[in-house]
Amino acid sequence: MKILVDADACPVKNIIEEIAEKYGIKVIMITDSSHIINSEYSEVITVSQGKDSADIALINMAEKGDVVITQDYGVATMALGKGAYAVGNSGLVYDEDNIDKLLFERFLSGKIRRSGKKAKGAFKPHKRTSADDEAFRMNFENLLLNLLNEEKNKKEE
Repeated sequence: MKILVDADACPVKNIIEEIAEKYGIKVIMITDSSHIINSEYSEVITVSQGKDSADIALINMAEKGDVVITQDYGVATMALGKGAYAVGNSGLVYDEDNIDKLLFERFLSGKIRRSGKKAKGAFKPHKRTSADDEAFRMNFENLLLNLLNEEKNKKEE
């Protein structure tokens, strides 16, 4: 298992590294050349700047059982399709039960924006809070603990 991070605009990189280091899990942060990321723990891969270039590189590296951190529902969908796990920057663990609804909401929001209107309510993102960081920390660490326990149980069988 490795952790792949869509790192271009990821606000929880430090939390990811802190928890991954605690459990000795490899982290790969993928970014395009318009961003500069330095890390003492993670491997940082910089790809050419271009539409979705970091997303494509991340999905090409993802394997079954990996954990993908992204706020992009499309990337999360592709990760789930490869048998990986996906977590949003707010701590939402994407799964087969919620991803279709999220993609549909994204579609509606885009349709509203293209018509020249502003999205309201559920479609409008809120400003990041410390509660978002704590939700991410808790859900991300719980996911990793569950995955590590599953691996341990498989080895004992």
